[in-house]
Amino acid sequence: MSTATNTVSGQTNASAATDCDAVVVGAGLAGLHQLYRLRRLGLNVVAFEASDGVGGVWHHNRYPGARVDSHFPHYQYWFSRDLWEESEWTERFPAQPEIEAYLNHACDKFGLREHIRFNTKVTAAHYDEASGTWTVSTDDGKSLTTRFLVLNSGGLSAPRQSPFPGAGTFRGVSCHTASWPKDGVELAGKRVGVIGTAATGIQVIQTIAPIVSHLSVFQRTPNFAVPMKNPKITPEQNSAAQADFERLRGVVHNTFGGFAYEGEPPMFDDTDEAERQARLEELWAAGTLQIWGGAFADAFANAEASHYVTEFVRAKIRARINDPKLADKLLPTDHYFGSRRVPLETGYFETYNRDNVELVDLREEPIVSIDAAGINTATRHIDLDVIIYATGFEAGVGAINRIAITGRDHRSLRDEWNKALRTTVGMQVHGFPNLFMTMAPFAPASALCNLPVCADHQVDWIGDAIAYVHTNGKTSIEPSAETEAAWMAHHVEVSEPTMLGSNKNSWYRHKREDGSIGELIAYAGGIPQYRETCDAMVASGFKGFIVR
Repeated sequence: MSTATNTVSGQTNASAATDCDAVVVGAGLAGLHQLYRLRRLGLNVVAFEASDGVGGVWHHNRYPGARVDSHFPHYQYWFSRDLWEESEWTERFPAQPEIEAYLNHACDKFGLREHIRFNTKVTAAHYDEASGTWTVSTDDGKSLTTRFLVLNSGGLSAPRQSPFPGAGTFRGVSCHTASWPKDGVELAGKRVGVIGTAATGIQVIQTIAPIVSHLSVFQRTPNFAVPMKNPKITPEQNSAAQADFERLRGVVHNTFGGFAYEGEPPMFDDTDEAERQARLEELWAAGTLQIWGGAFADAFANAEASHYVTEFVRAKIRARINDPKLADKLLPTDHYFGSRRVPLETGYFETYNRDNVELVDLREEPIVSIDAAGINTATRHIDLDVIIYATGFEAGVGAINRIAITGRDHRSLRDEWNKALRTTVGMQVHGFPNLFMTMAPFAPASALCNLPVCADHQVDWIGDAIAYVHTNGKTSIEPSAETEAAWMAHHVEVSEPTMLGSNKNSWYRHKREDGSIGELIAYAGGIPQYRETCDAMVASGFKGFIVR
């Protein structure tokens, strides 16, 4: 047993003894940083990781073609210059093995592995108001008590399982992209079906099409995508980025989405037709995500600008598909470009020009069931050797809701969120003292941010809040109901009127247990506005929070 000690001020919190000061759930990109930050505060921290290794999504998502869509040098930790200067990247958009190796290196460099309990899933957490402690239970039947509970379980880490009857009867190989076997899956010469055409599905489809005998792509919702330009990174480029660390760090933390682009985007109405075309052509050729939200300063808020960019992208995609009727099926018509996540792709649309690739439009012939030999649609049976589920995740809240969390007065977080999803700056919830989270709804990190940048800020804010409780000899901290309501009102004000709010069919919207469409989880106010609010909370001594 240990009593929580504030090594920053030398004071000791005289409240109930605990097994540890803090529990961190998850050892992915944010979880490792959180563990590092809390250890730097001098806290006794235990981290739980459900898998057998670190890396989170980069440990599980080993599917063919898996790579990041944040371009060099943005997708790496910003809290350590030493680590930055040790990192030698090989591609502009690194693939899964390179990122997983990087996160393992960071874990070992900072001595974090010994504080992580692997192959252990947190199943429940109960807050005891009398002692001000959390009891955290795990799937091995054990439990421990802690003062602080930090959920770094990931916004896209709870995969959606097959909703189709008979999935368990399939005699071939079936797997979800988010739990890809370490030894891989034999695909060469096989009849393969891929269900899902969002970011992950696109990467899988374009990668395996040349090696399988036949590929059936089951598409429910067509998606926009932008060509990825992925050259090798030279030693000189690595050195230049390392030398530019301080400037880049200052820039990315004050941009809308965590990327340092040259120049500010113009307002749509401040450009003429020639300027608009030239700008879009330049951004399209750049091969990054800059065209998404960065084509014009008001691209998310100005319907005319959104329509203009959307038509430009549609024309670019249509020109790459040989069959006009097929192009009609592959081109979205029910949402603006950028109102759903925009993937990067490499020859994805040309994949459908291949003789061995077939598009199954689920809006015309939905999947009815799966049997031992393959998939039954409403009109036919498709024989398959392999079924790949690229069906996405329970975004934003899925991983958190898989833990039975009860706060003050036996409140169930899962039940409360099913009625009305809410957070305060995406990091705390009223009624759940000393419970923190990253990548939760209503913060840039939930959807519209280069994660290492947004996680950097959230991890530090959580560390500051915990340090504040210790320094002042207090027991707990949580937002007041008024503070939470004010944040939710602000979120609705800046996010719902945008093009993101216009699209009711994307993972940016919360899906309730009954299947109904709920809140827009993507915060569209941008990093600077978000940081200003969060930093003001710290500077004010957490005014508007209940600190006991």
